[in-house]
Amino acid sequence: MTKQRDYESLPFVRVRGDGTHVYHDHLTYGSHSKAGTIFPLFLYSFGLTSTSASCRRRAVKHLSTTPPSSPQLESRITSKVIIVSIVSGVVTGLLSALALAFLVRCTVKYLKQTPLLKGPVVFSPKITPKSLHAALANGIQLLGSDPNGNGSPEATSGSKSVKRRLQKELELLAGLRDRNLMSLRAYVRESDEFSLVYDYMPNGSLEDVMTKVRAQEVELGWEIRLRVAVGIVKGLQYLHFSCEQQILHYNLKPTNVMLDSEFEPRLADCGLAKIIPTSHAGVSCYSAPESSQTNRYTDKSDVFSFGMILGVLLTGRDPTHPFSIEGASGGSLGQWLKHLQQSGEVREALDKSILGEEVEEDEMLMALRITIICLSDFPADRPSSDELVHMLTQLHSF
Repeated sequence: MTKQRDYESLPFVRVRGDGTHVYHDHLTYGSHSKAGTIFPLFLYSFGLTSTSASCRRRAVKHLSTTPPSSPQLESRITSKVIIVSIVSGVVTGLLSALALAFLVRCTVKYLKQTPLLKGPVVFSPKITPKSLHAALANGIQLLGSDPNGNGSPEATSGSKSVKRRLQKELELLAGLRDRNLMSLRAYVRESDEFSLVYDYMPNGSLEDVMTKVRAQEVELGWEIRLRVAVGIVKGLQYLHFSCEQQILHYNLKPTNVMLDSEFEPRLADCGLAKIIPTSHAGVSCYSAPESSQTNRYTDKSDVFSFGMILGVLLTGRDPTHPFSIEGASGGSLGQWLKHLQQSGEVREALDKSILGEEVEEDEMLMALRITIICLSDFPADRPSSDELVHMLTQLHSF
Protein backbone atom coordinates (compact mmCIF):
# COMPACT_ATOMS: atom_id res chain seq x y z
CA MET A 1 0.00 0.00 0.00
CA THR A 2 1.32 3.21 -1.00
CA LYS A 3 1.86 5.58 1.84
CA GLN A 4 0.78 9.01 1.05
CA ARG A 5 3.67 11.49 1.53
CA ASP A 6 3.01 14.32 3.89
CA TYR A 7 3.09 17.74 2.70
CA GLU A 8 6.45 19.45 3.26
CA SER A 9 7.29 23.05 3.50
CA LEU A 10 10.17 24.10 1.28
CA PRO A 11 11.48 27.57 0.72
CA PHE A 12 10.84 28.99 -2.70
CA VAL A 13 13.40 31.25 -4.33
CA ARG A 14 12.55 33.43 -7.27
CA VAL A 15 15.48 34.82 -9.18
CA ARG A 16 15.12 38.03 -11.10
CA GLY A 17 16.84 38.77 -14.39
CA ASP A 18 19.31 41.15 -12.69
CA GLY A 19 20.51 38.44 -10.35
CA THR A 20 18.82 39.64 -7.16
CA HIS A 21 17.02 37.19 -4.85
CA VAL A 22 13.52 37.57 -3.48
CA TYR A 23 12.62 35.23 -0.62
CA HIS A 24 9.04 34.22 0.21
CA ASP A 25 7.99 32.58 3.43
CA HIS A 26 7.18 29.05 2.23
CA LEU A 27 5.50 27.19 -0.61
CA THR A 28 3.60 23.92 0.21
CA TYR A 29 3.58 21.13 -2.26
CA GLY A 30 3.21 17.37 -2.22
CA SER A 31 4.49 14.33 -4.01
CA HIS A 32 1.32 14.04 -5.90
CA SER A 33 2.36 16.83 -8.17
CA LYS A 34 5.51 16.07 -10.15
CA ALA A 35 5.41 19.40 -11.89
CA GLY A 36 5.45 21.09 -8.53
CA THR A 37 8.61 19.20 -7.66
CA ILE A 38 10.52 19.86 -10.87
CA PHE A 39 9.67 23.58 -11.23
CA PRO A 40 11.27 24.74 -7.98
CA LEU A 41 14.40 22.73 -8.70
CA PHE A 42 14.64 24.26 -12.18
CA LEU A 43 14.26 27.71 -10.83
CA TYR A 44 16.88 27.07 -8.15
CA SER A 45 19.32 25.71 -10.71
CA PHE A 46 18.75 28.74 -12.97
CA GLY A 47 19.35 31.03 -10.02
CA LEU A 48 22.71 29.43 -9.29
CA THR A 49 23.73 29.69 -12.94
CA SER A 50 22.83 33.38 -13.13
CA THR A 51 24.65 34.07 -9.88
CA SER A 52 27.79 32.39 -11.17
CA ALA A 53 27.72 34.47 -14.39
CA SER A 54 27.29 37.66 -12.39
CA CYS A 55 30.26 36.78 -10.16
CA ARG A 56 32.40 36.09 -13.20
CA ARG A 57 31.53 39.49 -14.68
CA ARG A 58 32.44 41.19 -11.41
CA ALA A 59 35.70 39.24 -11.22
CA VAL A 60 36.64 40.26 -14.77
CA LYS A 61 35.83 43.88 -13.98
CA HIS A 62 37.89 43.69 -10.77
CA LEU A 63 40.88 42.17 -12.58
CA SER A 64 40.77 44.82 -15.29
CA THR A 65 41.16 47.62 -12.69
CA THR A 66 44.17 46.17 -10.82
CA PRO A 67 47.54 48.08 -11.08
CA PRO A 68 50.31 46.99 -13.49
CA SER A 69 52.22 43.91 -12.68
CA SER A 70 55.58 44.21 -10.84
CA PRO A 71 57.81 43.58 -13.96
CA GLN A 72 56.39 46.68 -15.71
CA LEU A 73 56.99 48.81 -12.60
CA GLU A 74 60.57 47.59 -12.29
CA SER A 75 61.17 48.39 -16.00
CA ARG A 76 60.03 51.98 -15.51
CA ILE A 77 62.20 52.45 -12.41
CA THR A 78 65.20 51.02 -14.24
CA SER A 79 64.71 53.48 -17.13
CA LYS A 80 64.61 56.44 -14.74
CA VAL A 81 67.77 55.27 -13.01
CA ILE A 82 69.58 54.98 -16.34
CA ILE A 83 68.52 58.51 -17.40
CA VAL A 84 69.59 60.01 -14.06
CA SER A 85 72.92 58.20 -14.28
CA ILE A 86 73.58 59.51 -17.80
CA VAL A 87 72.74 63.12 -16.84
CA SER A 88 74.88 62.92 -13.71
CA GLY A 89 77.78 61.52 -15.71
CA VAL A 90 77.55 64.31 -18.32
CA VAL A 91 77.38 67.04 -15.67
CA THR A 92 80.28 65.53 -13.72
CA GLY A 93 82.34 65.27 -16.90
CA LEU A 94 81.71 68.91 -17.83
CA LEU A 95 82.61 70.14 -14.35
CA SER A 96 85.76 68.04 -14.35
CA ALA A 97 86.76 69.38 -17.79
CA LEU A 98 86.23 72.99 -16.65
CA ALA A 99 88.23 72.41 -13.47
CA LEU A 100 91.06 70.83 -15.47
CA ALA A 101 91.07 73.70 -17.99
CA PHE A 102 91.20 76.26 -15.16
CA LEU A 103 94.07 74.39 -13.51
CA VAL A 104 96.01 74.21 -16.78
CA ARG A 105 95.45 77.93 -17.41
CA CYS A 106 96.67 78.86 -13.92
CA THR A 107 99.73 76.65 -14.37
CA VAL A 108 100.60 78.19 -17.75
CA LYS A 109 100.09 81.70 -16.37
CA TYR A 110 102.35 80.91 -13.42
CA LEU A 111 105.05 79.50 -15.68
CA LYS A 112 104.89 82.58 -17.92
CA GLN A 113 105.39 84.96 -15.01
CA THR A 114 108.58 86.94 -15.11
CA PRO A 115 110.86 85.51 -12.44
CA LEU A 116 112.02 87.98 -9.85
CA LEU A 117 115.73 88.48 -10.38
CA LYS A 118 117.89 88.86 -7.31
CA GLY A 119 121.08 90.83 -7.10
CA PRO A 120 122.30 93.23 -9.78
CA VAL A 121 120.82 93.11 -13.27
CA VAL A 122 123.33 94.52 -15.76
CA PHE A 123 122.47 95.71 -19.27
CA SER A 124 125.86 97.18 -20.17
CA PRO A 125 128.99 95.11 -20.86
CA LYS A 126 131.08 97.87 -19.27
CA ILE A 127 129.66 97.11 -15.82
CA THR A 128 130.33 93.99 -13.80
CA PRO A 129 128.21 92.86 -10.84
CA LYS A 130 131.31 92.92 -8.65
CA SER A 131 132.15 96.54 -9.42
CA LEU A 132 128.52 97.52 -8.97
CA HIS A 133 128.36 95.93 -5.52
CA ALA A 134 131.59 97.67 -4.60
CA ALA A 135 130.21 101.05 -5.69
CA LEU A 136 127.05 100.56 -3.65
CA ALA A 137 129.04 99.41 -0.63
CA ASN A 138 131.13 102.59 -0.78
CA GLY A 139 128.00 104.75 -0.86
CA ILE A 140 128.59 106.16 -4.35
CA GLN A 141 125.63 108.27 -5.38
CA LEU A 142 123.72 107.32 -8.52
CA LEU A 143 122.47 110.27 -10.51
CA GLY A 144 118.88 110.25 -11.69
CA SER A 145 117.48 107.86 -9.12
CA ASP A 146 115.53 110.44 -7.12
CA PRO A 147 114.08 113.93 -7.54
CA ASN A 148 117.08 115.64 -6.00
CA GLY A 149 119.58 113.81 -8.15
CA ASN A 150 121.43 112.50 -5.10
CA GLY A 151 121.01 108.84 -5.98
CA SER A 152 118.88 107.49 -3.16
CA PRO A 153 117.24 104.21 -4.25
CA GLU A 154 113.64 103.86 -5.33
CA ALA A 155 111.43 102.24 -2.70
CA THR A 156 108.79 99.70 -3.67
CA SER A 157 106.04 97.89 -1.82
CA GLY A 158 106.41 94.25 -0.82
CA SER A 159 103.95 93.05 -3.47
CA LYS A 160 105.52 90.59 -5.91
CA SER A 161 103.22 91.76 -8.69
CA VAL A 162 104.47 95.34 -8.30
CA LYS A 163 108.07 94.14 -8.35
CA ARG A 164 107.45 92.10 -11.50
CA ARG A 165 105.84 95.09 -13.20
CA LEU A 166 108.73 97.32 -12.18
CA GLN A 167 111.25 94.76 -13.36
CA LYS A 168 109.47 94.52 -16.72
CA GLU A 169 109.35 98.32 -17.00
CA LEU A 170 113.06 98.60 -16.24
CA GLU A 171 113.86 96.02 -18.92
CA LEU A 172 111.77 98.07 -21.34
CA LEU A 173 113.62 101.28 -20.43
CA ALA A 174 116.96 99.55 -20.81
CA GLY A 175 116.04 98.78 -24.41
CA LEU A 176 115.26 102.41 -25.31
CA ARG A 177 117.90 104.09 -27.41
CA ASP A 178 117.64 107.82 -28.06
CA ARG A 179 120.01 110.73 -27.75
CA ASN A 180 117.72 112.54 -25.33
CA LEU A 181 116.95 109.63 -23.00
CA MET A 182 119.02 108.41 -20.09
CA SER A 183 120.37 104.92 -20.78
CA LEU A 184 119.61 102.51 -17.95
CA ARG A 185 122.80 100.48 -17.57
CA ALA A 186 121.86 98.28 -14.61
CA TYR A 187 119.75 98.06 -11.50
CA VAL A 188 120.07 96.38 -8.15
CA ARG A 189 117.13 94.99 -6.22
CA GLU A 190 117.67 94.62 -2.51
CA SER A 191 114.75 93.93 -0.21
CA ASP A 192 112.13 96.54 -1.16
CA GLU A 193 114.50 98.95 -2.92
CA PHE A 194 115.71 99.37 -6.48
CA SER A 195 118.95 101.23 -7.21
CA LEU A 196 119.07 102.47 -10.81
CA VAL A 197 122.37 102.87 -12.62
CA TYR A 198 122.59 105.51 -15.35
CA ASP A 199 125.42 107.05 -17.33
CA TYR A 200 127.32 109.67 -15.40
CA MET A 201 126.15 113.22 -16.21
CA PRO A 202 128.85 115.84 -15.39
CA ASN A 203 126.41 118.74 -15.10
CA GLY A 204 123.90 116.92 -12.96
CA SER A 205 120.22 117.72 -13.34
CA LEU A 206 118.56 120.78 -14.82
CA GLU A 207 117.36 121.63 -11.32
CA ASP A 208 120.97 121.73 -10.12
CA VAL A 209 122.01 124.04 -12.97
CA MET A 210 119.06 126.44 -12.58
CA THR A 211 119.72 126.67 -8.86
CA LYS A 212 123.27 127.78 -9.65
CA VAL A 213 121.96 130.24 -12.25
CA ARG A 214 119.70 131.90 -9.65
CA ALA A 215 122.67 132.09 -7.32
CA GLN A 216 124.68 133.65 -10.19
CA GLU A 217 127.22 130.83 -9.98
CA VAL A 218 126.64 129.76 -13.57
CA GLU A 219 125.71 131.72 -16.67
CA LEU A 220 123.31 130.00 -19.03
CA GLY A 221 122.61 131.91 -22.22
CA TRP A 222 119.53 131.69 -24.42
CA GLU A 223 121.18 129.42 -26.97
CA ILE A 224 121.92 126.76 -24.36
CA ARG A 225 118.47 127.11 -22.79
CA LEU A 226 116.79 126.69 -26.15
CA ARG A 227 118.97 123.64 -26.83
CA VAL A 228 117.82 122.15 -23.55
CA ALA A 229 114.15 122.84 -24.40
CA VAL A 230 114.42 121.29 -27.85
CA GLY A 231 116.22 118.23 -26.48
CA ILE A 232 113.53 117.68 -23.85
CA VAL A 233 110.68 117.86 -26.32
CA LYS A 234 112.54 115.56 -28.73
CA GLY A 235 112.82 113.03 -25.94
CA LEU A 236 109.05 113.28 -25.40
CA GLN A 237 108.49 112.94 -29.13
CA TYR A 238 110.45 109.68 -29.13
CA LEU A 239 108.44 108.31 -26.19
CA HIS A 240 105.08 109.39 -27.59
CA PHE A 241 105.48 108.57 -31.29
CA SER A 242 108.57 106.45 -31.99
CA CYS A 243 108.16 103.58 -29.52
CA GLU A 244 106.24 100.45 -30.47
CA GLN A 245 103.89 101.21 -27.59
CA GLN A 246 103.44 104.79 -26.46
CA ILE A 247 105.34 105.60 -23.27
CA LEU A 248 104.33 108.46 -20.98
CA HIS A 249 106.82 110.01 -18.61
CA TYR A 250 104.35 110.73 -15.77
CA ASN A 251 106.91 112.72 -13.77
CA LEU A 252 108.63 115.24 -16.04
CA LYS A 253 110.37 118.02 -14.13
CA PRO A 254 113.88 119.57 -13.91
CA THR A 255 115.11 116.98 -11.41
CA ASN A 256 114.46 114.23 -13.98
CA VAL A 257 116.26 116.08 -16.80
CA MET A 258 119.98 115.27 -16.75
CA LEU A 259 122.58 117.37 -18.60
CA ASP A 260 125.76 115.97 -20.13
CA SER A 261 129.02 117.88 -20.53
CA GLU A 262 127.62 119.85 -23.49
CA PHE A 263 124.30 120.58 -21.76
CA GLU A 264 122.47 118.11 -23.95
CA PRO A 265 119.38 117.03 -21.97
CA ARG A 266 118.41 113.44 -21.28
CA LEU A 267 115.18 112.34 -19.66
CA ALA A 268 115.43 109.97 -16.71
CA ASP A 269 112.96 107.72 -14.86
CA CYS A 270 110.57 107.56 -17.80
CA GLY A 271 107.30 105.92 -16.79
CA LEU A 272 108.46 104.76 -13.37
CA ALA A 273 105.99 106.98 -11.52
CA LYS A 274 103.15 104.86 -12.90
CA ILE A 275 104.60 101.69 -11.38
CA ILE A 276 106.04 102.97 -8.09
CA PRO A 277 103.49 104.83 -5.94
CA THR A 278 106.29 106.21 -3.73
CA SER A 279 108.50 107.45 -6.55
CA HIS A 280 108.06 111.11 -5.55
CA ALA A 281 105.50 111.60 -8.31
CA GLY A 282 102.95 113.34 -6.15
CA VAL A 283 101.06 116.39 -7.28
CA SER A 284 103.49 119.26 -7.84
CA CYS A 285 103.56 122.54 -9.69
CA TYR A 286 104.73 120.61 -12.76
CA SER A 287 101.69 118.29 -12.77
CA ALA A 288 98.86 118.87 -15.25
CA PRO A 289 95.56 119.90 -13.63
CA GLU A 290 93.67 116.88 -15.05
CA SER A 291 96.14 114.44 -13.47
CA SER A 292 95.31 115.72 -9.98
CA GLN A 293 91.60 116.37 -10.56
CA THR A 294 90.56 113.24 -12.46
CA ASN A 295 93.67 111.01 -12.29
CA ARG A 296 93.64 111.03 -16.09
CA TYR A 297 97.07 111.21 -17.68
CA THR A 298 97.84 111.48 -21.40
CA ASP A 299 100.68 112.66 -23.61
CA LYS A 300 99.20 116.17 -23.31
CA SER A 301 99.87 115.94 -19.55
CA ASP A 302 103.56 115.48 -20.37
CA VAL A 303 103.27 118.55 -22.63
CA PHE A 304 101.94 120.60 -19.68
CA SER A 305 104.98 119.57 -17.62
CA PHE A 306 107.23 120.55 -20.50
CA GLY A 307 105.50 123.97 -20.63
CA MET A 308 106.41 124.50 -16.97
CA ILE A 309 110.05 123.61 -17.65
CA LEU A 310 110.13 125.95 -20.67
CA GLY A 311 108.71 128.70 -18.45
CA VAL A 312 111.50 128.09 -15.92
CA LEU A 313 114.12 128.33 -18.68
CA LEU A 314 112.65 131.63 -19.95
CA THR A 315 112.01 133.34 -16.62
CA GLY A 316 114.73 131.80 -14.48
CA ARG A 317 112.25 131.68 -11.58
CA ASP A 318 111.48 128.89 -9.16
CA PRO A 319 107.88 127.75 -9.87
CA THR A 320 107.44 126.53 -6.30
CA HIS A 321 107.43 130.13 -5.10
CA PRO A 322 104.14 132.10 -5.19
CA PHE A 323 103.62 134.69 -7.91
CA SER A 324 101.93 138.04 -7.40
CA ILE A 325 99.03 138.80 -9.74
CA GLU A 326 97.51 142.29 -9.47
CA GLY A 327 98.86 142.67 -5.98
CA ALA A 328 97.48 139.30 -4.86
CA SER A 329 99.99 136.59 -3.96
CA GLY A 330 99.54 132.86 -4.42
CA GLY A 331 99.31 132.53 -8.18
CA SER A 332 101.15 129.92 -10.25
CA LEU A 333 103.78 130.47 -12.92
CA GLY A 334 101.25 129.74 -15.66
CA GLN A 335 98.67 132.14 -14.24
CA TRP A 336 101.31 134.83 -13.90
CA LEU A 337 102.44 134.46 -17.52
CA LYS A 338 98.85 134.55 -18.81
CA HIS A 339 98.19 137.71 -16.81
CA LEU A 340 101.27 139.44 -18.24
CA GLN A 341 100.29 138.43 -21.78
CA GLN A 342 96.78 139.84 -21.36
CA SER A 343 98.16 143.09 -19.97
CA GLY A 344 100.73 143.38 -22.75
CA GLU A 345 103.68 143.15 -20.35
CA VAL A 346 104.90 139.65 -21.24
CA ARG A 347 108.45 140.95 -21.78
CA GLU A 348 108.67 141.56 -18.03
CA ALA A 349 108.63 137.81 -17.50
CA LEU A 350 111.93 137.17 -19.30
CA ASP A 351 115.10 136.47 -17.33
CA LYS A 352 117.07 139.74 -17.41
CA SER A 353 120.36 137.86 -17.41
CA ILE A 354 119.74 136.49 -20.92
CA LEU A 355 118.34 139.62 -22.56
CA GLY A 356 120.74 140.78 -25.23
CA GLU A 357 120.40 140.92 -28.96
CA GLU A 358 117.07 141.87 -30.52
CA VAL A 359 116.83 138.62 -32.51
CA GLU A 360 117.20 136.51 -29.37
CA GLU A 361 114.58 138.58 -27.59
CA ASP A 362 112.08 137.95 -30.37
CA GLU A 363 112.78 134.21 -30.15
CA MET A 364 112.25 134.28 -26.40
CA LEU A 365 108.95 136.17 -26.72
CA MET A 366 107.77 133.60 -29.26
CA ALA A 367 108.85 130.82 -26.90
CA LEU A 368 106.82 132.48 -24.12
CA ARG A 369 103.70 132.28 -26.29
CA ILE A 370 104.40 128.57 -26.87
CA THR A 371 104.77 128.16 -23.09
CA ILE A 372 101.36 129.70 -22.42
CA ILE A 373 99.73 127.40 -25.00
CA CYS A 374 101.34 124.36 -23.36
CA LEU A 375 99.97 125.49 -19.98
CA SER A 376 96.38 125.58 -21.18
CA ASP A 377 93.88 124.14 -18.70
CA PHE A 378 92.32 121.98 -21.42
CA PRO A 379 94.48 119.16 -22.82
CA ALA A 380 92.91 119.48 -26.28
CA ASP A 381 94.22 123.05 -26.56
CA ARG A 382 97.83 121.97 -26.00
CA PRO A 383 100.07 121.02 -28.93
CA SER A 384 101.54 117.54 -29.21
CA SER A 385 105.22 116.88 -28.62
CA ASP A 386 105.60 116.29 -32.35
CA GLU A 387 104.17 119.73 -33.11
CA LEU A 388 106.34 121.32 -30.44
CA VAL A 389 109.51 120.01 -32.08
CA HIS A 390 108.61 121.90 -35.28
CA MET A 391 107.62 125.03 -33.35
CA LEU A 392 110.84 125.28 -31.37
CA THR A 393 113.21 124.28 -34.16
CA GLN A 394 111.80 127.12 -36.22
CA LEU A 395 112.95 129.59 -33.56
CA HIS A 396 116.58 128.72 -34.03
CA SER A 397 118.60 126.51 -36.36
CA PHE A 398 120.04 123.41 -34.70
